[in-house]
Amino acid sequence: MKIALDIFRALADSTRLRILALLRSMELSVGELAQVLGQSQPRVSRHVKILCDAGLAERRKEGSWVFVALGEAGRVAPITAALDAWGGQGDHWTVADTARLAAVRADRAAAAAEWFEGHAGEWDAIRSLHVAEEQVEAAISAALGDAPVRRLIDIGTGTGRMLELFAPRATSALGIDRSSEMLRLARAKLSGQGLANTELRQADLYALPMADGDADAAILHHVLHFAQQPGAAIREAARVLGSGGRLLIADFALHDREELRSREGHARLGFSDEQMLGWFEAAGLAPVQTDTLEGGALTVKLWLARKAGEALSKVKAA
Repeated sequence: MKIALDIFRALADSTRLRILALLRSMELSVGELAQVLGQSQPRVSRHVKILCDAGLAERRKEGSWVFVALGEAGRVAPITAALDAWGGQGDHWTVADTARLAAVRADRAAAAAEWFEGHAGEWDAIRSLHVAEEQVEAAISAALGDAPVRRLIDIGTGTGRMLELFAPRATSALGIDRSSEMLRLARAKLSGQGLANTELRQADLYALPMADGDADAAILHHVLHFAQQPGAAIREAARVLGSGGRLLIADFALHDREELRSREGHARLGFSDEQMLGWFEAAGLAPVQTDTLEGGALTVKLWLARKAGEALSKVKAA
């Protein structure tokens, strides 16, 4: 009874109903909510706190920004179903909020485009050293196959490209990154594509925000060469995988391009199969497949492993 009272008290305000409706469309920062609602940030923050206290929303801090998302589905779903049944989709607040929400999406897209334009040269310099990214993505897709995925986690999601490609195959998908700037870029990209089953969080690859065994598949795409402790990162990825869960790592084979360490911040100059298989074994993962993508100064490798107990070893050179 207390939960029901808290929920109905939280919703006994038109602004909070509007916030709930907006969060159904996309995760928003407090500043963006204030922009859409036409209210001050302190006032919006008070409304958000009430919704969070009732379990209808949750807040996450990313750098200096605070993002707000819907709360746990079991708490929120009955409320949204009731609101849909009662109608009200055509009232003037809904029309106005929808228009302002479109402006927020446009602002995000413009900021992302400006960032990419400013960094295009850096990205092109790295990409020119290895096989085309389209070939890497095709190889990742082939390695993951068409099997349905309940829960996907993209570790070090960056601008969200892996989520963009593979979230449609999953029931739900989580992207994590330490960089709040990268997460804002990913959020701009994914919200524009209507991928409602995706979630983004600021977190460390050594401390993933998931319970043990909660994921069916995990991806580390060009992330591990930045890690000071690759073995620890793989163990943490293995922790969140359920029985038979798969870990796909795409990274560079061993190389001697020392300038990437000083210029691009690479902690590791690629990896050998022996290193990777050793880390898999230590993490309780069984190797499934190894692919080699040559074409350029750097060779890209794909390593696929499965949570121990359900994997057959198969090493394949592409």
